Amino acid sequence: MLRTAIGFSVFGLFWGAWGAILPAVRSGAGVSDAGLGVALLMIGLGALVSMRFTGYLIDRYGAVVLPAVTVLFALCGVLPALAGSAVTLSIALLLLGATSGAMDVAINATGSQAESVAGRPVMNLAHGLFSVAVVVASLSTAALRATGAAALPVLAGTAVVIIIAALTVLIPRGTSTTRPTETVKAVSEKPTRRKLGRLEGALLMFGVLCALAYVVENAWQSWSAVHLDTSLHAAPGLASSAPAVFAAAAATGRFAGNALLKRVRPVQLLVAGGCIAAVGSLIASLADQPWSALVGIGVAGLGTSVCAPTIIGMVGAWAGPERRAGAISVVTTIAYLGFLIGPAAVGAAASLWTLPTALSAVAVLAVVVAALAPVAARIAGPRATHVPTH
Repeated sequence: MLRTAIGFSVFGLFWGAWGAILPAVRSGAGVSDAGLGVALLMIGLGALVSMRFTGYLIDRYGAVVLPAVTVLFALCGVLPALAGSAVTLSIALLLLGATSGAMDVAINATGSQAESVAGRPVMNLAHGLFSVAVVVASLSTAALRATGAAALPVLAGTAVVIIIAALTVLIPRGTSTTRPTETVKAVSEKPTRRKLGRLEGALLMFGVLCALAYVVENAWQSWSAVHLDTSLHAAPGLASSAPAVFAAAAATGRFAGNALLKRVRPVQLLVAGGCIAAVGSLIASLADQPWSALVGIGVAGLGTSVCAPTIIGMVGAWAGPERRAGAISVVTTIAYLGFLIGPAAVGAAASLWTLPTALSAVAVLAVVVAALAPVAARIAGPRATHVPTH
């Protein structure tokens, strides 16, 4: 459990610092808003390339993959601060995205394994620690920026913390998870071909479901401040607080969801999360003043926060130890498409109609998540809906 907690925490530590230091990175690279937008797409492209392969590596070599990709991620995290043009920034972000996607798969696979070994819910707790780390790192970096800190010392300092964690905590103790088991060989035999077909169908369903959840999550994370600023004419400070409100609510929701999984089935939590996210999205999108919108954003954060970690936990439980990492890598790769598409889709819809209308459509997607959750559970079977208990 400690490896899972530290892995998610340092992952959130970087991305919290990254969001706050991005203006300095942009200034150092000397790129326009349009150039920055193109460069940021490289993060997603790099992640999509590496995620599936990382799952294969973890299934083949086990827990040693996590510290290795963590160190690479930390080192690549410094590269954007060294970029001096749009081209070098794009290359740096492509490498950052590749290592970020690899670490994303590795920490989720580690969390799913910890959940199985411990016999209790872990994934929502781990994702909650990620959200807390994002908030802490974001506020800390903002304070450093206020003192005049540049991008290089901030990202280099973050990298040092991540590497220390990788070398002291994330390196596995013992050999139980460092070598492939005999069951890996078993799944490649011809008699299991039918089972693999069912696996791929379930993974596709879970991947689509997780992608929709990520569309809802990243839509509010990316557009909440803009909504308060342009739609409701909030003061700049109040508008800028919206992403922090969403992240804090997400952390709270994940900690609460982890506790609730001791009493309810994962599919029930997923349905509830989708419904709560829909209600919050409607409150926020239809609000006529900033404070009520912030309430809705917080409710949306509470609801959507439990969706992705619960889905990933269900995937790991269903796939079993022999293919856990590979299955999670498939689902997270599909889901990452939703994470990338979400903000762009909201922007496109807002250009056709209005931003509040586009954000109201996000509520519909949250309802779809709630409606499809029981369908995914039926396709996956009883192992995916098992509640980990002592």
